[in-house]
Amino acid sequence: MIRRIPLALAALAVTAAPAFAHLNPEEHGSFMAGFSHPLFGLDHILVMVAVGLWAAQIGGKALWGVPAAFVATMAIGFGLALAGVDLPFVEPAILASVVALGLLVAMAVKLDTAASAAIVAVFALFHGHAHGGELGSAGALEFGTGFVVATALLHVAGIGLGLGIARLSGGGAAARILGAVTALAGLVLAFG
Repeated sequence: MIRRIPLALAALAVTAAPAFAHLNPEEHGSFMAGFSHPLFGLDHILVMVAVGLWAAQIGGKALWGVPAAFVATMAIGFGLALAGVDLPFVEPAILASVVALGLLVAMAVKLDTAASAAIVAVFALFHGHAHGGELGSAGALEFGTGFVVATALLHVAGIGLGLGIARLSGGGAAARILGAVTALAGLVLAFG
């Protein structure tokens, strides 16, 4: 039985169709295209959950202030892209955000809420700009609402995960391990 598992996995890999990370706004409606964008991109999921994990590690006002700063600044980045304002190094900054936020969680860095919010806001600007640049023919309001809602939900998932880990493990070692895995995944995405 165990010998059949690798063979079955190989057969699935050979017959797998290519995956599409995001819905086409023209085919699937602009809200759903915006909503699906953060949910089907590994870089987005890693960053959004890491923001929530980090906020949970910091605690206090950061619990909601840090994710709120990300969402608000992401919306500003989206608006800049729609206005035709170019930002340099958007994709490298997004990949750097995966590594940096993973490291912040892995090292359990505790800064005050304003400094933490400022750090995530810098990265959020680039994430929002990328969303605006991928808008295509979708309606900006509907698409933007979709990705803002999905991003907020991923932050909430990260907060819940972080609080749950802290409650179950006491020391938060599991959250730090998740941060390290996130940072490593960011390096793989950047150089893979």
